[in-house]
Amino acid sequence: MLTFSLPKSASPLKVLGLGAHSDDLEIGCGGTVLRLVAERQLDVHWVVWGCSAVRAEEARRSAETLLGTATHHICIHDFRDGFFPYVGERIKEAFEELKGSVSPDLIFTHARDDLHQDHRLINELTWNTFRDHLILEYEIPKYDGGLASPNVFVPLDASVVGQKLSHVMSFFSTQRDKRWFTEETFRGLLRLRGVEAGVHYAEAFELRKGIVALQ
Repeated sequence: MLTFSLPKSASPLKVLGLGAHSDDLEIGCGGTVLRLVAERQLDVHWVVWGCSAVRAEEARRSAETLLGTATHHICIHDFRDGFFPYVGERIKEAFEELKGSVSPDLIFTHARDDLHQDHRLINELTWNTFRDHLILEYEIPKYDGGLASPNVFVPLDASVVGQKLSHVMSFFSTQRDKRWFTEETFRGLLRLRGVEAGVHYAEAFELRKGIVALQ
């Protein structure tokens, strides 16, 4: 399998994380973010689009802890969970405002074929808004199913997996009553993607567009 690295420079890597709900980014790319924080200089914009007051506090505390020493900017919106397509114009306007404040090197967003309507809308608006950027689409296991066949993998060692799982289970107490929200679920997906990547554990993403520089 071909391995490639993100380019390195003296400037911090500018990362934009987009999550429909308070725990999406942590579930979808939390391990990759932990690796980036440990291995690179970062400037992170972390945007969560739909939170009640309680979940907004969870999201903020989680992001501040996960991003640690990285330079970070956290934005929490309060669009209604489950209703994103019906207020799409307002969310689109917020995306346009975001475009004016950040030009990321790397974007994490939801998968295009995710079966949750809020997730799909955030993906669509990501591509509408950021048209010349590296976009990695992460996956969220859920009751609805809908997991696809990803084509990019980030290996995670056991210690990073432990950090991620502990973090997710510690910070999102409002979600613990959901049958799928278990450490076993998240570890199982990381193990499956590790098998596909030829390692023990990995997070997986869809990369829809990229340019190969041959020099």
